[in-house]
Amino acid sequence: MEFSPLDFSGIAVTDLEERPSKVSRDDVARTVGADASFSEWWEALPNFLGATALKELAARTVQALERERPVLLGMGGHVVKVGLAPLVCDLVRSGYISAICTNGSVTIHDVELALVGKTSEDVDVALQDGSFGMSGQTAAALLECVARRGAQVGLGRALGEMLLERNAPYASTSVLATCAAMNVPCTVHVAIGTDIVHMHPQADGAAIGAATHYDFRLLCGVVAELLDGGVYLNFGSAVMLPEVFLKAISVARNMGYHGDCTTADFDFIRQYRAATNVVRRPHLGTNGKGYSLTGHHELMFPLFWQGVRMLRARTA
Repeated sequence: MEFSPLDFSGIAVTDLEERPSKVSRDDVARTVGADASFSEWWEALPNFLGATALKELAARTVQALERERPVLLGMGGHVVKVGLAPLVCDLVRSGYISAICTNGSVTIHDVELALVGKTSEDVDVALQDGSFGMSGQTAAALLECVARRGAQVGLGRALGEMLLERNAPYASTSVLATCAAMNVPCTVHVAIGTDIVHMHPQADGAAIGAATHYDFRLLCGVVAELLDGGVYLNFGSAVMLPEVFLKAISVARNMGYHGDCTTADFDFIRQYRAATNVVRRPHLGTNGKGYSLTGHHELMFPLFWQGVRMLRARTA
């Protein structure tokens, strides 16, 4: 086969002014001064990709709050480990968060911080001699509480009330204690073997299972209301909460609860289950919308919520 260069003289060109374009100078970022307010800085963000998604999600969250629809925060343990619990507690007290769902690691870090003001051991070192996860005080606090009251009030509420009863030194920045004090649902969803306390001799699988099952049923009640204009924000749980959230949606719809909602996943990297079970699947056949926002929790969490606070103040 022989080939010859094409003669480009016959190419049909388009008019730049008439050609559809995805980038407009109206949407580019604007420079603001060093003394600019947060509102001015927020409005100066470019209207592209993540910035657009962040603005839209904040606006949808404010709409849900104004309509008194649930705003459900899902959070993995890393949210607590990077120092965000005080912000979560303030949002609960201020009425911005209607309910919280967590995995088991949140209970470990939250309880340890509330009782002694520190958490998160060096796994790489402790694993070598088998001392990883063997804190007797942590296991006793959690497991005795769950065995005593978990089946009656749920895992999250039992732990929160335990911290309040003990007058834990740092209860004011404990997510579990704050939710209990404010009567805000904080559900905890665990699988046996995923948390360090499950390794201890007093661990009662039946008690843990009964407590977390109570919380699953409570979460289903929250999601049932959320389907009518509510918002679900998943921060940092790649597997457990996306799976639990999807089942809660199925339960709610099976029982006749239908409607649109807004969902979002915030994490360091895009994860399959969160992208599928939080961002995409809940909105099939509906007019709802899901968002994926990638970045460090210690940056994205305060940034997002400050945007919500600012927009809410405008409508107050």
